[in-house]
Amino acid sequence: SPMKNLYVGTAGVLWALDRLQRAGDAQTTLDLPELAARNVELFRERPDFMKGMKLPTPREAALLTGETGILLTACRLGRKEYADDLHALVRANVDNEAEELMWGAPGTLLAAEAMWRLTGEKRWEAARDETAGALLARRAADGYWTQRLYGQETRGLTPPHGLVGNVQMLLPALGDPVNEVTDRTRAILAETAVVEDGLANWPPRPRPELPGPDGQIRVQWCAGGPGIVVSAFRYLDEELLLAGAELPWRTGPPNLEKGPGICHGTAGNGYAFLMTYWRLADELWLERARRFALHALDQVRRLRKQHGRGRYSLWTGDLGVALFVADCISGTGVYPVLDEFS
Repeated sequence: SPMKNLYVGTAGVLWALDRLQRAGDAQTTLDLPELAARNVELFRERPDFMKGMKLPTPREAALLTGETGILLTACRLGRKEYADDLHALVRANVDNEAEELMWGAPGTLLAAEAMWRLTGEKRWEAARDETAGALLARRAADGYWTQRLYGQETRGLTPPHGLVGNVQMLLPALGDPVNEVTDRTRAILAETAVVEDGLANWPPRPRPELPGPDGQIRVQWCAGGPGIVVSAFRYLDEELLLAGAELPWRTGPPNLEKGPGICHGTAGNGYAFLMTYWRLADELWLERARRFALHALDQVRRLRKQHGRGRYSLWTGDLGVALFVADCISGTGVYPVLDEFS
């Protein structure tokens, strides 16, 4: 059945269309609130969890791949009847052992923050603070969290499955952007960076070599320098910020196999330029982002011609590209969903 989740399914499509419409960048004749409600019911009838993988408990509470993101989308579109169910999922996920934002408490922390801003209800502020407190209590003395996911135990650095994603989700609850958590994370990123010829990259997990078990060195949002820059641009050392942002410019846009999207494609890498522009106010980075945006649009066109259709999802499809292009036009850097409440 069609995917329903926020990451690669209907909820992500509805989220993106709503954001484009709110900003005046696009219009749709679709009844987004009604479709969001229908999407909740479809997910409950037939959940679209990954098969053959050991998933964390409770899997339903996942922001990107479970019901939390689907309910949050519906609530954002005005379907208030789902707020109690969403609140229950946020509370149930406080002790999730995944310790990353796709499945774990960092993701439901974002949901609580979003709902507090949307409604002003104290219960959401309390849920946010409860989740943030538990997450910080499980942070090791050296500044890392241990991810227990898909039958493995790791200590990751990446936005979806590691340190910088967790810290990004904690920033609103921490209040002051300069704090012990960001100070220690800045130091970890300096320790784990691989720097050469003015370029910086990071392995998905702290280790001396960049290549993964498959021998590949990744330069994308979900693994590698671009994702570190996008998530940590507020507190990353400026020298490393520049070296990390320079890397995807030197390597060039990802190929058509990786695609144009915001997860492992051209738009995701382009957000590293937008975030660097946001921090340094150097027009060079906005110009580079806009060049990547034009290339991403061309990749969308070529892939549609090749396959006879577009890619509908937010993280891996054309709608993520649309949000990136809109941000390039306005000169703002707001990575979809994850940076909208920071």
